Amino acid sequence: MSSHREAPEISKDPVADSTDVYAFVSPDEPNTVTLIANYLPLQGPAGGPNFYEFGDDVLYEIHIDNNGDGRAEISYQFRFTTTVSNTETFLYNTGPIESLGSANWNRRQTYSVTRVEHGGRSAELGCDLSCPPCNIGPLSTPDYPALAQAAVHTLGSGRHVFAGQRAEGFYVDLGAIFDLGDLRPFANLHATFGLPGIAKGPGVNSTAQVNVHSIALQVPITELTRDGWKGTDVADPRAVIGVWTTASRRKAVIRQDEPGRDLEYGEYTQVSRLGNPLFNEVLVPMARKDAWNAMPPADDKAFAQYVAHPELAALLPDLYPGVFPNLAALNAKGTARADLEAILLTGIPSGIVPGFQNNTGDVQADMLRLNVAIPPTTKNPNPLGLIGGDAAGFPNGRRVPDDVVTIELRAIAGVTYPLIDKSYTPDEAAGVVTDGLTAADVPSGYLANFPYLGVPYSGYTTA
Repeated sequence: MSSHREAPEISKDPVADSTDVYAFVSPDEPNTVTLIANYLPLQGPAGGPNFYEFGDDVLYEIHIDNNGDGRAEISYQFRFTTTVSNTETFLYNTGPIESLGSANWNRRQTYSVTRVEHGGRSAELGCDLSCPPCNIGPLSTPDYPALAQAAVHTLGSGRHVFAGQRAEGFYVDLGAIFDLGDLRPFANLHATFGLPGIAKGPGVNSTAQVNVHSIALQVPITELTRDGWKGTDVADPRAVIGVWTTASRRKAVIRQDEPGRDLEYGEYTQVSRLGNPLFNEVLVPMARKDAWNAMPPADDKAFAQYVAHPELAALLPDLYPGVFPNLAALNAKGTARADLEAILLTGIPSGIVPGFQNNTGDVQADMLRLNVAIPPTTKNPNPLGLIGGDAAGFPNGRRVPDDVVTIELRAIAGVTYPLIDKSYTPDEAAGVVTDGLTAADVPSGYLANFPYLGVPYSGYTTA
């Protein structure tokens, strides 16, 4: 749901579908930032014989805006190449894969990483880097953690990179949310449209036991900030970077009679992007979702009305009669939600939350905004991030365990509106609304070190 199948066209093109993007100061390497972009949503682990992989015909990029214009000053580009060593077998592997160089592994991917300074130089940081195989089962991939660790590559100057399958770390009750918003912990309060009532219950993690493909990059902070800034002043505008990911395809493809021999022409054109979780998924109307995926963040002023007047905020009082009276009154006034505009489009300026800011200026752009001067929380990080009193978490960037569904539900329900209007009292429900899940509902858990997302679920051992 963070951005899984979020638009009609990209839902038909999963290898280019960006599902989640993360940006945080690395807790175990605090002089670096970790950037993670996930693709290929909702992978069934037992998806053989053609297991999941990145697209050789897709340009994957992670972008950095460090001057607040909503355009990339720095981009990291990833290009993949697939090779088949044995053309006479239908098998992905013909025996145990015990190393990245195993002769038993029949279909493998390598990739290159290029750093582009827009308006300046570009440099290839690495090439022929190995992806790990997918996690097939105890006979095919008997020591998967070791295979994955071998696929963590050092690119010099404090950089590390990984590209391959990971366990889905995003948790959400898709079944409840898209069943007309019957959040299970509060289902007994739902209007139900005249249908029989629904009993409340615990949330169900719809993304448990599925995998994604991750591109993870860890780089020094000074490589991302304006003028190579590295300091401790949270108020310094150079401390804030904007982050988003995109996937692009060539403009033209000519289909050939012989399969696999198609010809591609033209420049790359963007078909997917992602900054803040749930932005295109929940805020942008269905008829405009494909257009949003093709645009740069700098043009997001065209979508600002959906942040200022979110449809979900109007729906909540109708779906849960009598539960959100203050939100209903706020909606009736037609007042623009300046709190949401700040959180999602400009960043929060100094003076709103004591000791915090992640503002990038007046340009309205959907990006994760990370203040790199705020140190990581290494002891008991709060998954509710900033609204839970932990300034190192979302919407200050995004860490892999952050409960972004609950955070954004509560923000839309009005819990953050007093930041810009102290006379407003949020409904009691606004501070407790949730889909009923926590990071404990992710069966794989998370890693303490790069690339942080857990070991992917095995096709053999997953029911």
